[in-house]
Amino acid sequence: MRVLGIETSCDETGVAIYDEKDGLLINKVYSQMLLHANYGGVVPELAARNHIKKLVPLIKSLLKETTLSIRDINGIAYTVGPGLSGSLLVGSSFGRSLAFALDIPALPINHLEGHIFTPFIDNNHPIFPFVSLVISGSHTLLVNVIKLGRYQLLGQTIDDAVGEAFDKIAHLLGLKYPGGSKLSHLAHQGRKDRFTLPRPLINRPGLDFSFSGLKTYTANLVNKENNDMQTQADIARAFEDAVIDSLLIKSKRALEFTKINQLVIVGGVSANRHLRSSFNKLMASRNILYARPELCTDNGAMIAYAGFLRLKNGEQYQELTINVYPRWSINNLF
Repeated sequence: MRVLGIETSCDETGVAIYDEKDGLLINKVYSQMLLHANYGGVVPELAARNHIKKLVPLIKSLLKETTLSIRDINGIAYTVGPGLSGSLLVGSSFGRSLAFALDIPALPINHLEGHIFTPFIDNNHPIFPFVSLVISGSHTLLVNVIKLGRYQLLGQTIDDAVGEAFDKIAHLLGLKYPGGSKLSHLAHQGRKDRFTLPRPLINRPGLDFSFSGLKTYTANLVNKENNDMQTQADIARAFEDAVIDSLLIKSKRALEFTKINQLVIVGGVSANRHLRSSFNKLMASRNILYARPELCTDNGAMIAYAGFLRLKNGEQYQELTINVYPRWSINNLF
């Protein structure tokens, strides 16, 4: 069984093929980073147009490099939400139409569900239950993953997503968009404990996150201090430490609440090396899984794999209507 995965939820065009016997055969991602850099963020209309231009050539290159025919594909999985409406419509329209033309199963996938199962692409099948920490540019949430398709939202950000906060502070420090990884590199040169930033909501019950107050506090610090390069690095380090501490504290609380010992950390921010080393050090008694770095950001492999899991579970989409869900809670999957 081979599943073609299509990911077009935001500004990466991702396509991949997952094979039941041989695993991930190929994964290709076209990033629109340079296209949006001049605007300091993603422009939805430009993103959708670029997906239209890149999707078919990317799929053709997949088939050419694997020497497969389109007829060798047994199912097509595509992201239908959450994400940008126009971008979602591009991938969903193409994926559903191609599945209809080939008379093979169509598998609409929740983007967050795709992220949640990414570490298992290289580590066999999921072992349920587990807690998943999803941290990316648009999402920050803790999920109790009971089984495929059954999820309990434990907590989420009440304002900025962690990746969004990273990008905003990076911009204040003069780093070019997208600045999250650049800020982390700068933080590596910073001195620990020169500045102490707040850890929002850690002293309140519950598992929700907040990063907007931390962002404002950091912005005021940037405006107040003499911003030579070392000071910028020290601020970046303090900000990154505060974010990681907040994520650590709430993740530990989630594991204690659910009485689960397995934590799966996914999303673009999960590639952060400081975050991984901190979690590994301070949660050594827990079983922690990550995806390999190139699969942390949006990609077709996670959609292909989630589609494979659902197809193995006997699921497929029969209707010809094409629906997308720009806002789609992990609690409400069909």
